[in-house]
Amino acid sequence: MEDDTCISLLVSVPVCSFRKGYAREYLETEEVPPPSTVYGFLLSLVGEEDRQTYLGTELAYAVVRQPELSVVLRTAWRIKNQKSPPGTGSNKRPDYQEILTGMEIAVFLKPGGLAERISEAGRSPQTISRYGGLSLGESRDLVNDIVWNPDLEGRKGRWPVRDTEGEQPLPIWVDHVGSKGTVWQQFSLYEAVLQQPKEDDLRWIAIRNKL
Repeated sequence: MEDDTCISLLVSVPVCSFRKGYAREYLETEEVPPPSTVYGFLLSLVGEEDRQTYLGTELAYAVVRQPELSVVLRTAWRIKNQKSPPGTGSNKRPDYQEILTGMEIAVFLKPGGLAERISEAGRSPQTISRYGGLSLGESRDLVNDIVWNPDLEGRKGRWPVRDTEGEQPLPIWVDHVGSKGTVWQQFSLYEAVLQQPKEDDLRWIAIRNKL
């Protein structure tokens, strides 16, 4: 694969959090955004509402700048009493949450339908029809800016790399109704130069809804 066949983005997010799957009262964050989160961000960027449309998309990404970790006290909404409105009574409670500030990631996409739409969005943003804020993670975690095909020469980042013995389980597909359909994959984090991975590199992650 030649370097000019890959779509790349540099994305900055001032404040974000990627809640670990089984975190409850203390909401820990992952060090890097999960592949499912990056995929969701890309769909939102081009206004695609059907997550199934671009199944099979292969992406790779790295954290370019190490964000600062903080802990905040927030009110979390839960449905404990279906007779009460959301966010009232027992349907809310205070929780501590870890947040990351100053997140910046580089994203690479192999050629395909989603890459073509993102490329078109960069060339002709007026052709994109979407609504709401553009986020990486929770709806409050708004993206500050995006650079299409940035100059990353000489820079390094921390990449999630597929590794069956890795200590970093991350979801590549999330079941929003329940957890049964969520697809997990094991990763390790490695520092490497920010450039398009080779065709068979383990940094490429295929988005799929089943193993």
